[in-house]
Amino acid sequence: MKAKLLSAIAILLIVAACERSPNDSAEERVTEIATAFINGFYEQFPEESAESGYPGAPADRFSDRSEASLAAWNAKVDRWLVDLNSIDPADLDGTPEAITYAFTVGRLQALVDRRSCKMSLWNVSPTWTGWHSKLVAALAVQPVDTPNDREAALARAADIPRFVETELGNLRRGLDAGYLAPASNVAAVSDQFASLLEMDIGESPLFDPAARSEDADFRTAYRKIMVSQIIPALARYAAFLDNEYRGRDAIGVAANPDGKRCYDASVRYWSSLSMNAEEIHWAGLQEMERIRAEMLEIATTHFGTDDLEGLFDEMRSNPEYTFASEQAMLDYVNAAVDRAENAMSDWFAVVPESELIVYPAPAFEKDSGGGFYSSGSGEEKLVGYYKVGTWNPTSISIAGTESTAFHESWPGHHLESTITLSNKALHPVQRYLWISGTSEGWALYAERLADEIGLYSSQLARLGMLSNEAFRAARLVVDPGIHVLGWTREHAIEYMLENTAEGYDGIASEVDRYAAVPGQATAYLLGSLEIQRLRNHAREQLGDRFDIRTFHSRLLANGAVSLPMLGGAIDDWINETLTQ
Repeated sequence: MKAKLLSAIAILLIVAACERSPNDSAEERVTEIATAFINGFYEQFPEESAESGYPGAPADRFSDRSEASLAAWNAKVDRWLVDLNSIDPADLDGTPEAITYAFTVGRLQALVDRRSCKMSLWNVSPTWTGWHSKLVAALAVQPVDTPNDREAALARAADIPRFVETELGNLRRGLDAGYLAPASNVAAVSDQFASLLEMDIGESPLFDPAARSEDADFRTAYRKIMVSQIIPALARYAAFLDNEYRGRDAIGVAANPDGKRCYDASVRYWSSLSMNAEEIHWAGLQEMERIRAEMLEIATTHFGTDDLEGLFDEMRSNPEYTFASEQAMLDYVNAAVDRAENAMSDWFAVVPESELIVYPAPAFEKDSGGGFYSSGSGEEKLVGYYKVGTWNPTSISIAGTESTAFHESWPGHHLESTITLSNKALHPVQRYLWISGTSEGWALYAERLADEIGLYSSQLARLGMLSNEAFRAARLVVDPGIHVLGWTREHAIEYMLENTAEGYDGIASEVDRYAAVPGQATAYLLGSLEIQRLRNHAREQLGDRFDIRTFHSRLLANGAVSLPMLGGAIDDWINETLTQ
């Protein structure tokens, strides 16, 4: 095995050397490889551009996730990584390409390490990583303005059956090899497909491109594809889940082959940090203790009780603390978003002009809860999309809603995304790829920053902010708990009910999300804690010369790079300031 591996690496080195000019500088080689990587990624997985806004991704098809296609993609990743590792980083010192190099090497290595999960063999996910959710997200932004756009939209719709058959083949291979999705996720996805199949075609999110067009011929042709091809394909997939697929009883990925290795690699992939399950779990317990002390102070001072669990129950069930309707919730969210947008210039040196569209999650995603942000292309007008989980609003607590809004909009994802996309000096790999530890860490930091700015409208909303932070601490406890430490789904739900103000439905869907995407949930608080540490460190070092607007600018200057890279950027700023 070792001899074969060395032989393969040698071949990759020879191929890479043959493809580049001997006169290329280190900077040029980094730029070429990073460009090939970002273009290749969205060529291989075009639907992923719906979240990032990457321009130029194919709009007439979806990805090919077949065994052969993924093997070819992996070979490209290996080749780019070998080529980058042949470059001496010292040759890049002081250049923008040094950052591009570090980011690209890190992303490629994370992709290689995460192969141990074999995610394609068990991707039955009720959250945003589910293939049906990705297809819906892509179709929601599918261009239909020109005849060529509409032709591409019809081709993409007609490609859905091929995509579905590939997913079915992957799940069958997973069954044979022992890679299974947890049974709770299978049940949740089955419910989602039942909802999709029950919808009137005109109301289906899969019909969205046609619904947005006034071209009658296009609408007719698209509807025909829906009836004759898409709906039968969805029905075949749903029947497979209901009648043939057996999910694993254990919720954690440790039940899959090589599951512990998968979990460790996933934590690194999502957070950019190397921590094992036990370290993460212990950090979560410590952070929960800290946050509960803050929540208790508000509970006793403003709500007259020291019974946090009782107060959480009240906030989940008392109509005084929940929404009366979907529209009431959307109005509340929009008011918070508008308030935040108006305050940004005092805290950020750069606030790009942009539009944020707030809309409710589609009916088939009714159990997804929370909020989800995606960005439009930064090549033209900056537009962001904030999808709000509004299902069953009378069971959604008002408490954490503003905090989530600041997380998804200003000063969270929308501001971070628009700053990154508007910075044309960055290589596209830094503008259109992201790392959860940095991006989600920033958005969670933004929830706390919103409190400093004075954006919360009530003590109830401030308690909700702390509840949301406790939610992220609970993730540090629960995510390694279910995946490695043997926790059951019921144990995870019970722990989160005891420590946050979230309702049962929202918590249950959250736990299902953690089961579907090992490690990702840990990135939020781990990233936020690192950003807070960097801010405290900079303030201690700079004293009166610390400037919050400059600190934020330095954090966001290079896109969603890794957390260690953020630390390097802040250290550079500190040193520059001290020597001035």
